[in-house]
Amino acid sequence: MDDIKYGEILMPGDEETQKRQEKSVRSKFWPTLRKAARHIPFSRDVVAAFYCALDSQTPTRVRGVLLAALGYFVMPIDIIPDFFAVIGFSDDAAVLALAFSMIKGHIRQEHYDAADRALANEPEAAKAV
Repeated sequence: MDDIKYGEILMPGDEETQKRQEKSVRSKFWPTLRKAARHIPFSRDVVAAFYCALDSQTPTRVRGVLLAALGYFVMPIDIIPDFFAVIGFSDDAAVLALAFSMIKGHIRQEHYDAADRALANEPEAAKAV
């Protein structure tokens, strides 16, 4: 894992890259999270990051970093395949942790509230932010 270029993974990218990442994240986020939830101790943070990334009030650079990290999370093929129990999500966790440290302070309480509703399977959660 020494040759992982986390900085390259988390590049916000241009507007077209962000649109492509957002489309991928929107379609693959929930199925991937459901598979990973029992292995990721910070699932609430991941869901809050999802809502932050889709929030139009989030600054463009922050959205780009989060979409890149969440895009890596939902990619079916990555450095450590996700089908390996527990360790399969360790690279995803590292990328997400780095993204969180880069955008600290931009995930607001309303994103966490939406995450709590979504994780509780409340039907209105998808409309939250």
